[in-house]
Amino acid sequence: MINPSINGWIEKFFVENDSNFIDYSNDYNSFYSEIRKSGFIYGHVVTLNLKSTIDLKGLSHDEVTKIALLNSMFSIYRIVKKNTNKEDFIEQINLFYKKIQHENFNFLNKLLPSGSQISILESNLNDRVQTNKNIVSKNFSHIITNALLFIDVLAFHHYLVKGDLTTKYLKEFELSCIKIVSLAFSIKKEKSNYDELLVKLFENSLRYTKFKSVGNLQLEAISLEKYSFEIEKLYLLDLAQMALWSDELLEIDENIFLNKLAHKLTVPENNLVESTTVINTFIKEYKKEIPFFNYSNPVKHFYDQTNNTVTKLITRNKKRLTKEIIESKELMILLAQSTTRELDSDEKKKVKKQLLDICKSVPSLTIFLLPGGGILLPILIKYIPQLLPSAFNENLED
Repeated sequence: MINPSINGWIEKFFVENDSNFIDYSNDYNSFYSEIRKSGFIYGHVVTLNLKSTIDLKGLSHDEVTKIALLNSMFSIYRIVKKNTNKEDFIEQINLFYKKIQHENFNFLNKLLPSGSQISILESNLNDRVQTNKNIVSKNFSHIITNALLFIDVLAFHHYLVKGDLTTKYLKEFELSCIKIVSLAFSIKKEKSNYDELLVKLFENSLRYTKFKSVGNLQLEAISLEKYSFEIEKLYLLDLAQMALWSDELLEIDENIFLNKLAHKLTVPENNLVESTTVINTFIKEYKKEIPFFNYSNPVKHFYDQTNNTVTKLITRNKKRLTKEIIESKELMILLAQSTTRELDSDEKKKVKKQLLDICKSVPSLTIFLLPGGGILLPILIKYIPQLLPSAFNENLED
């Protein structure tokens, strides 16, 4: 059995599946449809796109995702290059990752200075797949960070077709993704804290870009004409489906938005119908098997779980937190003022920075300093009045 946590797994994967790879020829639509059905697009792989399925029992979600990423990259290589040369594929994918690595500040490990091409690729794939190293990604079951992993496949495709790749493509495509996701949320008539949290999770999953807010942005203002490849268009449409999915029922405004997006992307109606159908079918079929889908609102589950954990940490460190916050006079003033007026952007940055500085001084609260931990700050802020009732009220009166 292939174990992606052990050195040499890539070579074993190619040897054992030498005649098991699917030949998509030049059929991008079939390739993407199969990738979508496997769950890779949604960030949770349930099967691999091979002629004959292989046993995935005993493998962790991260390990299965690594195999799926490798297989997807090899499939797109075969489509573009029209050959099955594994050595050339491994060399090309390593050159691709080396090219995008320079400006990717989220890489945790650098390319190995020496070693075989396969060992370098194993290191790269390990970096790309999110591992449950902190409470944020653990509770959210990878569904966001690894959903955006398909951008690697799109960028590799762009690299192979064009013969080169700049980070401009990655930055622009990521930005288009988060804009579409944010717009999808913005059209919901009733927005909850969970919807806002999911947007923040998408934002914290970005590797190449920074995105503040959708603001008054309209779909018409997003430049999508530059995406001419079918798989790019279908993926952007599927991201919107993921953002809108909650109870298998789309509101009228949501349907209108999807149709407008499909039209802007020049995606045929049958592709839009398939996009909607597959995500509903996927969730219905695997709901009992995948923890993420065992909840009517998976974002609510994440929020509740995280809220409970952070609340315990705050309660246990109440005395230390109280002392640190009281000693920070500027923070106290800003927090008090925030109850009577909206803080401006600079003041909000000061509050965030000073709270994070305080968390640095409390070992148990280093959770706030982990990647994505900033999205947990609203939970801490919510409990500050309970931590500092008298001191907080005194500031209010000032």
